[in-house]
Amino acid sequence: MDDRERSPYCRCLYFSANALARSITRLAEDAFAPTGLSPSQAFILMTVSDRPGVHPGEVAQKMHLTTSTVTRLIDALERRALVRRTTGGRAVAVQPTKEGARLAEAVRDAWRQLYLKYSGLLGEGRARQLTEEIYAAHEVLTGFAEKNQRKTRRRKNT
Repeated sequence: MDDRERSPYCRCLYFSANALARSITRLAEDAFAPTGLSPSQAFILMTVSDRPGVHPGEVAQKMHLTTSTVTRLIDALERRALVRRTTGGRAVAVQPTKEGARLAEAVRDAWRQLYLKYSGLLGEGRARQLTEEIYAAHEVLTGFAEKNQRKTRRRKNT
């Protein structure tokens, strides 16, 4: 693609990261479509299947989502009888149902297909390197954002 066809914003990390997110989301939606789950639901189901009895807050932490988002996704999986919640006092734990555990295997296959698709397009080495660099950037930017939020809260409290 020459410069005339490229977006004038292609050198902006925000723009490029969002364009990448839209592209990889389309690939993920196609890969997970045979399971009947969205990519986010699929990752929740894998997490719950790998750690039966996991608390929604732990799932949120592992997936870098808010607890309310995870709750909404668990609600959808529960309506489909793929997971169930159990409570012990105030603690909520999430377990896969038998059907959820069976579907988790198909979800893992879809995840493998997603990996094969994007690494086939990018090249396996480039796909792994890009994944590591993106996650490292996420960690740096998340740390900066959290530090900034703490400073803002301190200023408001003084």
